[in-house]
Amino acid sequence: MNTNGMKVALAGALLLAGLVPAGDAQDLLPAAAPQSAPVLIADATLHTVSGDVIEHGWLLFDDGVIQAVSARPLTAPTADTLQIDGRGKHVYPGLVLALSRLGLTEVDAVDMTLDYNEAGGMSPEVAAWTAVNPDSTLIPVTRRNGVLVVGTLPVGGLLPGRRSVLQLDGWTAADLALERDAGTVVDWPDFDGSDSAAWRSVAPDKLSDAQQALARIDGMFDAAAAYGAARAADAGLPTDLRLEALQPVLAGERPVFLMADREAQIDSAVRWAVARGLRAVVVGGRDALLCADLLKAHDVPVVLGGSFGMPPRRDSSYATSWRRPAELEAAGVRWSMSMGVGEASNARNLPYEVAACLPHGLDAAAALRAITLSPAEALGVADRVGSLDVGKHATLLLTDGSPLELTTTLEAAWIGGRRLDLVDKQTALDAKYREKYRQLGLLPGDS
Repeated sequence: MNTNGMKVALAGALLLAGLVPAGDAQDLLPAAAPQSAPVLIADATLHTVSGDVIEHGWLLFDDGVIQAVSARPLTAPTADTLQIDGRGKHVYPGLVLALSRLGLTEVDAVDMTLDYNEAGGMSPEVAAWTAVNPDSTLIPVTRRNGVLVVGTLPVGGLLPGRRSVLQLDGWTAADLALERDAGTVVDWPDFDGSDSAAWRSVAPDKLSDAQQALARIDGMFDAAAAYGAARAADAGLPTDLRLEALQPVLAGERPVFLMADREAQIDSAVRWAVARGLRAVVVGGRDALLCADLLKAHDVPVVLGGSFGMPPRRDSSYATSWRRPAELEAAGVRWSMSMGVGEASNARNLPYEVAACLPHGLDAAAALRAITLSPAEALGVADRVGSLDVGKHATLLLTDGSPLELTTTLEAAWIGGRRLDLVDKQTALDAKYREKYRQLGLLPGDS
């Protein structure tokens, strides 16, 4: 490298050093060590989610898997079993956030940290996990509030790619990937900006745009179906990665995640998926209640995009978003709570999105299910996470109260039996400034 080149490189390094806060290194934690001995949590309240709440329950896990969930005392299976006194404590499954760009975005104002939008509008071959940053400073903050599993997805274009499910611990992106291909994302066309439910009411100038977008989506799925048939007839046919990526969706092995909020969007998207024989999940679902009969008839789950938002219409109640979960529950629609797709930095606040709905008719048990088992079902990972059941991953929380309460402390957390180090930049800053005021004698108890 010549002298000028060295000066440029040095200047760049100094600039980066100035941009990166000194505290960021505190977030670069090692991955948790594999479970080395059985763990028995004794005499705790077990919130199984899939079944009853067990008061004074006992839970045993080993090799990263739940071995027993009992209302009666269990005997330690080996001499080296770690027994945790759960008296007065609660055990919950790790919380599941179904809608996020966590791992794909860091600082919205810095383009180099944004990796969620592939070039081109039709890229079904893209798998979100391949772009995940396992050293994201947002991950430790998120899991410290109990969110241990996240469905991350690409956005941008009509078919931006495939959603991946992450467990928030690991050395590499591959370690984090609990499910690499959870299904294809389709950003369903928005028809007109009004709240009309029927195609006939769509503004003519907007209908043309919507029709063009639908034609492109149909064209891709038609091509994928033809490609699949051709490959079945001739295994020697060259592989097309874009069309190959859609084969699990066409076969019903993976769902298609339909990004849709308005009534007309949801109605047309679900009917399109049903006509093609696809498994559908509606994501966003602002007007899902208006399509309740259709969603129930075809057993289509809805992942709500959060509860903290403006009322959808001028004549809507201020509490519309908070009432929606209870209304969907009463209507018999399968639903789960998530957050806005762009809120990766606030992913830790997932439990409070659903807690805000409790004063508006939502049952506490339904609220807990909406951030554990229900999103796990929508993401296709309910066989591994989302509830306290024998055979599932030991991905769970030990708390002193409900995760829906701001005052609750998360005392311990495990992912696949690996105990997490619950520190992050915020806990480090807390310790730093407590020490400052301790030295100044300003903390209670200091002389």
